[in-house]
Amino acid sequence: MRILQVCPKYYPSLGGVEEHVRNISERLAQDHEVTVFTCDPTGKLPRSEEINKVKISRFKSFSPNDSYHLSREMLHALKSTEFEIVNGHSYHAFPLLLCRYAKADKFIITSYYHGHGSTSFRDLLFRLYKVVGKKVFEQADGIIALSNHEKELLRKDFNIQREKISVIPSGIKLSEFKDIRKTGRDSNTILCVGRLEKYKGVQYIIQALPMVNSEINLNIVGKGPFNPHLESLVEKLGLEDRVHFHQDVPRKELINMYSDAGLLTLLSKYESFSIVVAEALAARTPCIVANTSALSEWIDQKNCYGIDYPVNTKRLAELIETVIGTEVKEVKLWDWDDVAQETLRVYQG
Repeated sequence: MRILQVCPKYYPSLGGVEEHVRNISERLAQDHEVTVFTCDPTGKLPRSEEINKVKISRFKSFSPNDSYHLSREMLHALKSTEFEIVNGHSYHAFPLLLCRYAKADKFIITSYYHGHGSTSFRDLLFRLYKVVGKKVFEQADGIIALSNHEKELLRKDFNIQREKISVIPSGIKLSEFKDIRKTGRDSNTILCVGRLEKYKGVQYIIQALPMVNSEINLNIVGKGPFNPHLESLVEKLGLEDRVHFHQDVPRKELINMYSDAGLLTLLSKYESFSIVVAEALAARTPCIVANTSALSEWIDQKNCYGIDYPVNTKRLAELIETVIGTEVKEVKLWDWDDVAQETLRVYQG
């Protein structure tokens, strides 16, 4: 089977969409011909290469603030190629819209849809974009949602028939966590992992930090446009000795950070799944998440705890003191092998 994956960015870029596309593509490529069309706004990556049997084509794009990823080059390439399956990823960027111009026997959408733009301006554009977005969903032969929350949101916002949507969560590489031992854990460390955007809510963790035990520290792993604001907030609150920023952390080191932490927090307003929470739980690290979007599906009040929006930092501080360092019970998580197999069933269905 000749399969084309179309996504805003791809490895070595990091993020939830990038990880999802890379992991299913590399597994499907063991038995099928898999190509990835993606954008490279920096122009620094190879225009074409092959990684783990996946053929990658990168195109120049208009990507202000690393968003939208509009590429005329990609559009021309889609119009001139033919595949059995075209799987477009991420409703929140233009490459998905361009997929409708590709020649394919079947068009599949993996939407990562969370119903909002991440800023007021983007939310306005998002509402206008829905008119075109609805047509793209109508043209799709199948839609993959990462959670039941996302499925119901798609049905509500676009009036999509229930049977057209398959729920397949993102996965993790469970083998990376099978030898985790929590004996060396630093129960006084909070971990945040992800792109640094305002809607991700890292600022609330920083604001709560002065209210908790002074021995509790915060490690922030990631980069993004909200980074300068977070650094200024740390300086304003005099927390330079307790808050540490990390970027481009090697995978093995990140696994160790998950394992060593006493708590992971993700207070994002909008998420369609969250690989970060899955990996933290696989490392047997308890979590506090916002009781919003698909994050609410993780909340079980024994491994993962929720806090409502608007975030009350005093209540957050109390919850941190209660949860940090607690033991995580058995959690059912999906391996990427299972995700790839379920995705293939959608392609073949």
